[in-house]
Amino acid sequence: MAQGAGRTIGQVAGIAGLAVAVTLFLSVAAVRHGFFDLKVYYGALTWWVHDGGEIYDFLKPGTQYGFTYPPFAALVMLPMAYLPWWAAISVSVAASVLVTAVLFWWLVDPISRRSGWTRWFALAVALCLAAAYEPMRETVNFGQVNMLLLFLVAVDLLRLLPAGNRWAGVGIGLATAIKLTPGIFIVYLLVTRRWRAAVTSMATAAGVTLLAAALFPDASREFWTEALWNTGRVGELAFVSNQSLRGVVARLNPEHPSTLAWLALAVAALALWAWRSRAAVAVGDEATGLALTGAVMCLVSPVTWVHHLVWLLPALILLVDNAMAAPAGGRRRRVLLGAAIVGYGLLISRIVWAWEKDFTGLDGFLGSNTYVWISLALLAFLPLRRHGDAGRTSPRRAAPAGSAVEAPGVPQLDQPDRRAPARQRDRIGRPLTVG
Repeated sequence: MAQGAGRTIGQVAGIAGLAVAVTLFLSVAAVRHGFFDLKVYYGALTWWVHDGGEIYDFLKPGTQYGFTYPPFAALVMLPMAYLPWWAAISVSVAASVLVTAVLFWWLVDPISRRSGWTRWFALAVALCLAAAYEPMRETVNFGQVNMLLLFLVAVDLLRLLPAGNRWAGVGIGLATAIKLTPGIFIVYLLVTRRWRAAVTSMATAAGVTLLAAALFPDASREFWTEALWNTGRVGELAFVSNQSLRGVVARLNPEHPSTLAWLALAVAALALWAWRSRAAVAVGDEATGLALTGAVMCLVSPVTWVHHLVWLLPALILLVDNAMAAPAGGRRRRVLLGAAIVGYGLLISRIVWAWEKDFTGLDGFLGSNTYVWISLALLAFLPLRRHGDAGRTSPRRAAPAGSAVEAPGVPQLDQPDRRAPARQRDRIGRPLTVG
């Protein structure tokens, strides 16, 4: 009893110390945006509901920023128009924190078991570290929806799909209808031949989009015929916050960025992703499928602002998970932990902003695209993990040659680890768009 109490006190003290360190770091490093994007959503909805204007005609006073999401997103956000501003902020922050905590609760469980940590301690460490993560703090400070979308997708891929639940695909469909870019997860389901979930996701996205069109025909007509195709709303592709492959190409020649070069790079990234995603599903590793698809989405999207890189969080957590599954003191564990630490360290550092004004030269090319290189490295080298037969999403097949596959025996995220203990070694500044 005394030993357990002493351990708990030590863990509480450790979390308190980490929280203080993160708070001090944020007091220096965090950029406060005053919930700028949330103000755009709030202003557009107020203009639409209370002032009789069209939602896609609204521009935040003194800016060129307007509502850029599909009409179903406006339907989901509609209650915001009836809240006072302080309540809208509270709901935005609380929702992001809540879904992040639940997602991390799922993802860090294998790490806590392998490390001998209590689950709450592992979760608290993960949340403290996430608070310092630049894309996360930007998501909260702008009032963005990124973590909500990631959560919807994760519910499908980590909970419903492995269990064979008939509702698998609904979360992906809703996320796609709210913001189009998560639609790549529908492609993921197709590439990995989960036909029922793919059909469910497409039917969900189409159904709620048609519902929004029936309720708001004028707004829907304007979005799908004009606002969606208005490239002037996209912004400056070469801006350093655009950490996508198109941003890399644009920074090479801001005046005349090569669309052909971007498409070639995007196709290559998609081909690598399709191969590795199928390999992940072949060995039952749905979490890595989620991580790989999040990484490639950031890479191939025309615009990936820094706050969109919350989609890399599952990959970073899985790097640590793979490291802890490797033999203690071994080279594999050191390499994977080192990669996780370096990647995380760069992604809290705001390093790309050192080249915000001048990204020319070799140092500009390498430094201004740092987050792109991290996304590429995760896409190419994030290890796959072979799971036991229980809870698998597909029949056991041999992993493709050349894929990085973890040794057998790593438990599924929602599957108890039944191995014997002896084997457990193992803007504002940002141009034009809000999105």
